[in-house]
This record gives sequence, C-alpha cells and structure tokens, in this order.
Amino acid sequence: MAAQANTAGTKKGFLQWARSRRGQQLIIIIAFMIIPLALLFTFTYLPFGEMVGFSFYKMKYVGKRTFVGWKNYASVFSRKDCFGALKLSLYYMGGSVVQLVLALYLATVLSFKVKGGNIFKGFMFFPYLINGIAIGFIFKFFYTRGFVFDTVLQWCGFQLDNLPYWLKDQSINNISLVGTSVWRYFGQNMVLFIGAIMSVDSELYEAAMLDGANRLEQFRYIILPSIKTIVTLNVILSITGSLSAFEPPYVITSGANGTGTYFVVMNEIAHTQQKVGLASAMAVVLLLIIFAATILQKLFFKYVFKNAEDEDFGAAKKREKQLARYAARKAGR
Repeated sequence: MAAQANTAGTKKGFLQWARSRRGQQLIIIIAFMIIPLALLFTFTYLPFGEMVGFSFYKMKYVGKRTFVGWKNYASVFSRKDCFGALKLSLYYMGGSVVQLVLALYLATVLSFKVKGGNIFKGFMFFPYLINGIAIGFIFKFFYTRGFVFDTVLQWCGFQLDNLPYWLKDQSINNISLVGTSVWRYFGQNMVLFIGAIMSVDSELYEAAMLDGANRLEQFRYIILPSIKTIVTLNVILSITGSLSAFEPPYVITSGANGTGTYFVVMNEIAHTQQKVGLASAMAVVLLLIIFAATILQKLFFKYVFKNAEDEDFGAAKKREKQLARYAARKAGR
C-alpha cells in the first residue's frame, strides 16, 4: 500500500510539473531537439554509416556481397577513371577564382548608387534560381556547332570553319563547361558580397573622400577589411563546390571527351556498372578530400589574417580619426 501511494504521488507530482510553465518549456525544448536530431540521424548519419560499410564489400544493389576490405579504396587511387577525374577539378577551381573576382567587382560597383543597378542585380542573380538540369540543356544547345554561340561569333567576324568544337575539342571543352558554372553561381556570390558591403558605414566613404582617397583605395582600406569574413566563406564554398561538380558535365556532355568529373564517374560506376562498393569508397574518399581542403583553407586564411585583430584595431582608430575630421569639417560649414 505504501509503495502504491508513493508511486501515485510521484506520478501526480510529475503531472503537476509537466503542466507547470517551467515543465512545458522544458518539454517543448526537448521535443524540438529530439525531432530534428532523429530526422538528421535517420536520413543523414544512418545512410552515411551504411555507405561506409558498403565501401568494404564487392556488391551490387541486389545480390551477394563479398567482403574485400580495403581493395575498393586501393582501386580508387589506382584506376585512371576514378582518381584521375579529380584533375578536372582544377578547371573548376580556376573558374571559381574568376567567379569570385567578377562577383566582388560587380558587388563593389553595384553597392553604390548606379542607374538601373537593381535591375542589373536581378538579371545577374536570376541564373542561380534556374534548375541546374535546365541550365545544362540551355548550354548544350548554346555550345552546339553552328548554334547560338557560333552564330554570335560569326556576327563578330569569325569564320565557322575556324571555330573549335566547344564540347568535343578536349583542349577547350572543360573550359566551356566551367564557363557554365561561373555564369550560374557568380550571381549568388555577388549578392552575398553586396549584403556585406552595404553594412559598411557610409560615413567612412565620405571621410575617405575628404582625405583624397580614390575608389581603389576605398576598396582596399575600407571595403575589403570589412568583408573579409564573407570573402573567406565564399572562397571555401567555391573551392569545395568545385570538387563536387556534377550537373554541367553530366547534362551537357554526359562525361564524354574527357569531361567526366569525379561525380560523373562515380555515378557511372554506381548506376551503370553496378559497382556499389567501389562507388561508396569513392564517395568516402571525396568526403575526406573536401574535409582536408576545408581545413587547409581555414588554416591558410588564419595565416593570412593572423594580425587581423591588430589590423582591425588600427583600422578602427584610423576610422575614428577620419570620422572626427569629417564631423569637424561638417560642423565648420
């Protein structure tokens, strides 16, 4: 009887606590934590763990599995069509540099009052909103022999017979595909840069102009130090994204004529050749490469900005002096 009364009292006390404001807050917090974590584990970490397990087997999607240990990982580094495809990432890394420079330049120009600037921003950002498959089909016809690009070049005076095959010539086809990626993604980088530049105090520009600073000096000493965090973020996203390029080569050329990137080759091995274990090992290797590249980039930028705090302190003092001179001149008018 005493045990039953104790149990009933505990249950009643728990119900009272659960109905209290503090109890309801804690229950809601736990529920909001458990549900996303459960979904994340079910649809991300559990499949990833299964994929790591698959990488140690010789297997197809259906049928017998044979444990092969590290042989799949050895094949990734020994087969030319696997690890060799990573060399094409250098093209996309070079394109990401062009993409960031172009985005930063246009963002700097459009951050100031420019006639028709908002319309131009919309046009530049619009390609990022288009589905990647649709962009692939657009540029597949754009680069086809005698179609849009060749027609425009003929209007400019070029002869069709002197123009290369943009998607067949192995000396230029990867550059053509990189141009597609640059066209699609630089608008996103531009918008991020514009948001960061717009947050800079406008009085700094006025004070710098009174001190005789031109636009280049304003960019170097005001804009660039103020947006270095966004610059670092965009560089990391662009470089890691170039390692996993897939849509342009897959849709436009299907990986033919030396355009098969690592993801295209992995898709071929997994879905056409049905070598699921080898494809899983390729995915794990790519994850490790992206992880290592991210760490190296962070260390690089940490080294580049190792005196960032001192520079920021000095820049802040300089800005204070500039603003003080600007305020004094404004008050003396």
